[in-house]
Amino acid sequence: MLYPSFLFPGTTQYDRSETNIKKAPNERLINSVNPFNWFSVANRIKEEKADLVVFDWWQPFFGPCHRVISSLIKDTYKNKILFITENYISHEGSFIDHTLTKIGLKNASSFLTLSAKVAEELKTTAGDRKIYRSELPVYDCYQTGGDVTGEEAKVSFGFPRDSKVILFFGYVRKYKGLDLLLDAMPEIIKQDPSIKLLVAGEFYDEFEFYRGIIKKLDLSSSIYMINKFISNEEVYKYYEPADLVILPYRNGTQSGILNVAYGFLKPVLVTRVGGLAEFVDEGKSGFVIAPDSPEAIAEGVIKYFEAKESFNFPEYISQKVSQNGFNDMPLLFKEIIEDAVK
Repeated sequence: MLYPSFLFPGTTQYDRSETNIKKAPNERLINSVNPFNWFSVANRIKEEKADLVVFDWWQPFFGPCHRVISSLIKDTYKNKILFITENYISHEGSFIDHTLTKIGLKNASSFLTLSAKVAEELKTTAGDRKIYRSELPVYDCYQTGGDVTGEEAKVSFGFPRDSKVILFFGYVRKYKGLDLLLDAMPEIIKQDPSIKLLVAGEFYDEFEFYRGIIKKLDLSSSIYMINKFISNEEVYKYYEPADLVILPYRNGTQSGILNVAYGFLKPVLVTRVGGLAEFVDEGKSGFVIAPDSPEAIAEGVIKYFEAKESFNFPEYISQKVSQNGFNDMPLLFKEIIEDAVK
């Protein structure tokens, strides 16, 4: 169990997809809020006699749980406890988050980060512990739409076939900057009335707040917004009509949304925060803009559609994804395991 239900902002913390794209043998053992469970899990891990124990770290909430389990196994697995730090401090971090993070990562023998930004942040805590680097995979596993074309997908959302669609995808939280994107839309439409915005994902913020912005700015005819968890089998419905995927984040590290976009060979517009810009080749796989600025968003969107006329973004992205660092993960884990026994 991840979180008690009353702490979870969405409708459910379980994946409700009917299609299981990739499945590995696994067994769910940990209850994040039951200390008695942590002892039994630690004993089970000891019995495994593993070559490496890997903790996936992305939320300070798990600090006590990870600290107790890693403390109980550290004598058995000396130098063999790896923490994959997707985030170092959460996007909306506080003093408590910093404290819980230090508690949770205390027993790591080494770290694996998925962006240079997180690797740099970790140096303040890691000391002489080694920090390995990789990146998120490119998610090219959602292309299950059969023969649905981009134009047909646009029509399904009520957009004209020849419209230009920008996509905001994924959970909606304040740090992701959807309100900034909505504020930018009047200028975007002024520059090019054919541009439409598609918003798809479950809102962890108040849905009516965003609808209020749309109503205030009179944007209803240019925006389609759906508030729900997007299952694996539905992802293609929202990426297929997109000409550009936009991540107007106020802060962030890396993003699976960006890598899904690359999986569909879609260019991206991202803000210069965290590690997002690391994964964008300016003017080739997308554009990087200043954060917290509706003006910068509008300028970036128009800049992309102008550049699209003379540059083949999908062709370049196809070449880029073939060089994705995640492809070397098996060799990297071999190196980590070899280093652990030196």
